[in-house]
Amino acid sequence: MPTPQRKWQDILFSRRMVVCVFIGFSSGMPLYVLIQLVPAWLRSNGVDLATIGLFSLVSLPYTWKFLWSPLMDRFTPPFLGRRRGWALLTQLALLVAIGLLGQFDPGDSLRAIVALVFLVSLFSASQDIVIDAYRRELLADDELGTGNSFFINAYRLSSLVPGALSLILSDHLPWATVYWVTAGFMLVGIVTTLVIREVSDDTLAPHSIREAVIEPFREFFQRDGVATALAVLAFMFFYKLGDSMATALATPFYLDMGFTRTEIGSIAKVAALWSVIAGSLIGGIAMLRLSINRALWIFGFVQLVTILGFAWLSVAGHTPVGLFLVVSAEYLGVGLGTVALTAYIARETSRAFTATQFALFTSFIAVPRTFANASTGFLIEAMGYTTFFLLCTALAVPGMLMLLKVAPWSESK
Repeated sequence: MPTPQRKWQDILFSRRMVVCVFIGFSSGMPLYVLIQLVPAWLRSNGVDLATIGLFSLVSLPYTWKFLWSPLMDRFTPPFLGRRRGWALLTQLALLVAIGLLGQFDPGDSLRAIVALVFLVSLFSASQDIVIDAYRRELLADDELGTGNSFFINAYRLSSLVPGALSLILSDHLPWATVYWVTAGFMLVGIVTTLVIREVSDDTLAPHSIREAVIEPFREFFQRDGVATALAVLAFMFFYKLGDSMATALATPFYLDMGFTRTEIGSIAKVAALWSVIAGSLIGGIAMLRLSINRALWIFGFVQLVTILGFAWLSVAGHTPVGLFLVVSAEYLGVGLGTVALTAYIARETSRAFTATQFALFTSFIAVPRTFANASTGFLIEAMGYTTFFLLCTALAVPGMLMLLKVAPWSESK
């Protein structure tokens, strides 16, 4: 007998949505410390740009987090349960590591800073593992779209702490104080972890390291067959490949179109921020009525079509209104597609191996971003911007075609 569809109000105004907001903030804040606050701190202390660029290498734990995620599926801390226990440990470690950063002088303690930045990255990636797993186990399938929308938006809004508040404070307070104030915002996650209930089913937990490492892969490939599993992975790779490549070198593109840095900061960056948040919100609310499959189709089509705006802008050249409209449309599509894809990834994880499979899938979809950053410059130099953006649009088509196999429109309820 089919499960009756719940009212959208019951989903939207549930306690679980509030939890998604607070854990989203806790998950995002440490990342923005690494990519916004630390570079500003280093540069303001005279560290050269080449050295600051090399600091991006310490973010490798985000890419390789699936390597130790089985340990977080296998072992349960002696307090709070399998998910909340690990979450509290990583959040406390982040509070201390972020706070300690400001105790060092970039002029003579660069090695210590590298070590601490790596630890922040490691603990942050580990927090992501357990929070992703908790969120999947917390939300029912019909809540995945809305819950992930709330999570993603809180994740992005957390950037206002290290990317705005902390930078403003640094003009008035010592860096040591700024970092402890910033670290204090990890209390949002710590308090949330202490208040929420544990949702992990320990009866599904793996009983050995071997089982924790091997069974997530075996379960995934045996669930619907190897062919279907490979199709799912191919879809995850291709679904956002086009827009990842289109936006990889967006700022150099704007400069080459004749826009000033002031225009880019006041038009393009503002348009990107509001529209990606709006896209995530609209997507989450729409998925109160739309299934995940149909959201992937509709949002994927928007994501594909809006890439063409960049092709138009490459011909139109310097037009501030056009820049605002094109960037707004593109990042609206990015926000919509991200919500649908994140919900789909969550649905594809097994509750027995949530942490490992979720970490593996999110690491896998980062591959197109790496590919984009490595190849787009060569492609643009070879074919020019207009042809490049048309190529990006074409590269979004295979992901849409894969939906016929992995998420058909006429799904059975």
